[in-house]
Amino acid sequence: MTDLVAGGEASSLRLALRALHRVPERQCVAALLEAARLDAERSAAALKLAHQLTQSLRQRRAGASGVDALMHEFSLSSQEGIALMCLAEALLRIPDTATADALIRDKLVAGDWRSHIGRGRSLLVNAAAWGLMISGELVSTHSEEGLAAALGRLVARGGEGLIRRGVDLAMRLLGQQFVLGRTIGEALQRARVCEERGYRYSFDMLGEAALTADDAQRYLRDYEEAIEAIGQAAGARGVRDGPGISVKLSALHPRYAFNQRDRVLAELAPRIAHLCLAARDRSIGLNIDAEESELLELSLDLLEQLAAMPQLADWPGLGFVVQGYQKRAPAVIDYLADLAQRNGRRLMVRLVKGAYWDSEIKRAQVEGQLDFPVFTRKAHTDVCYLACCERVLIHSDRIYPQFATHNALTLATVWQMCQRAGLTDWEFQCLHGMGESLYDELVRPDPQSVRCRIYAPVGSHDTLLPYLVRRLLENGANTSFVSQVADPDLDLAHLLADPAAQAQATHGAPHPRIARPPQLYGTTRANSLGLDLNDEATLASIETGFEGAAQRAWHAGEPSGAVAAVTNPADRSRRIGTVVEATTAHLERLLAQAHQAAPQWA
Repeated sequence: MTDLVAGGEASSLRLALRALHRVPERQCVAALLEAARLDAERSAAALKLAHQLTQSLRQRRAGASGVDALMHEFSLSSQEGIALMCLAEALLRIPDTATADALIRDKLVAGDWRSHIGRGRSLLVNAAAWGLMISGELVSTHSEEGLAAALGRLVARGGEGLIRRGVDLAMRLLGQQFVLGRTIGEALQRARVCEERGYRYSFDMLGEAALTADDAQRYLRDYEEAIEAIGQAAGARGVRDGPGISVKLSALHPRYAFNQRDRVLAELAPRIAHLCLAARDRSIGLNIDAEESELLELSLDLLEQLAAMPQLADWPGLGFVVQGYQKRAPAVIDYLADLAQRNGRRLMVRLVKGAYWDSEIKRAQVEGQLDFPVFTRKAHTDVCYLACCERVLIHSDRIYPQFATHNALTLATVWQMCQRAGLTDWEFQCLHGMGESLYDELVRPDPQSVRCRIYAPVGSHDTLLPYLVRRLLENGANTSFVSQVADPDLDLAHLLADPAAQAQATHGAPHPRIARPPQLYGTTRANSLGLDLNDEATLASIETGFEGAAQRAWHAGEPSGAVAAVTNPADRSRRIGTVVEATTAHLERLLAQAHQAAPQWA
């Protein structure tokens, strides 16, 4: 494989990016601390604003509804919250109904759902709790005792299959809290309410990675139709003030993987270029969404081609999403700024904290990698995010900043950073159904107010669950601001603690309860070492090894005897060495040697 990035400076930036992929966490954090800090005056101003926003949020919690109330009620740290996630994961990933039913029985029976009913809770929480409580009793009671005869007969007729369908419906109901509409037309209609209040939108057509060519074509048509509809609704508002779209590259190709790089660049590049041209023609923005860490460089390769297209040169709507929980994030910002500079353009950059943390950690452990590609402490991710904000602002002549956060202190700190830089051409972003309550205090129809763009998923019921699971895992974790702000007993000083001070107190050390991949089994044994097959340097090393082995003359057998040629089984015209076949005498001698050594083996 050859690196697509040409030129000395560009190559050095890509190499710097790769060098940070699995760098030790302590080393990475130490290099970011200074950039993540404000001076005393601005830090105090940021903390004051964060206090105001958080107190206002808590006052509105008394009337909380929807997913905000649900996540407060069923925290992921509770038994019931874990059960909800297990059920969602079961419905998403378990291919056979028998295993799904077994998991549903296991998780629902043990849940204390009755304790979550009543006491003035929202209708959504009560409905979910009642459904889960009744489902738990249904699947744990295989007689008519303790339940009405009708319910007993219902279980006998429907069993776990009925409950499974009921839980599926419940998950879809919850998913609707995160999804703006089933179709792009419905979403655009619903978006008008928030647009009148001063918000902007970026629409995302829901769907996970394409598994077949038909999937990819269907997603492509969805994006085409969405761009057309968004463009019509945008009118003459333009990229900055009008709605835009986010695109997942993995939805546009069934083999979107680093080991299929040549095929992806040949087949996917024309598709994403086609969508960009359509977005350009309708004067809307298009952001390439972030996905798992192993896809980052492949996404950058595609962005490299798009940024260099003469047809897109005057279009300010090309964007890219950067995940702050990746150790490479600061280097990605530098690379994007250089890419924009080389092509004489300005790129939109949406900075997020990241939504795939759990799978990134587990995959690195399972694969036996040297270290994680992401930070293991939330404070370290926050430090990296703020350091990336500073980098984005430094490059604001080549980057249009889009800061996505639901954390009040992060929001306030970013605001102070932008004021310090004297920059007014930037925006916040938040997730539909998650962040509006934080930004409602700041966003107004006045053009001079804070700009905030809502990331709004669009899709039918059968596409909701994967997105719902990711959002609940990301924002329902007991360390997230969205989850913690709902707890009135949590002291604001703890909730709004300075991440840089926290990181300095731990000296940037990784979380002690998250085993690094080599130490996955503790002192029992070392984890088997894997190869990072999504890393350019690793692949180049393997290729060099293959080439060296191909040049070597291989010989097996004793020096004397009848020599036979050995050819490559994949290419019989290629001779790779020779072999001397064992004779009966050879075998007798080897058996005798083994017999003599046998006592030593006992």
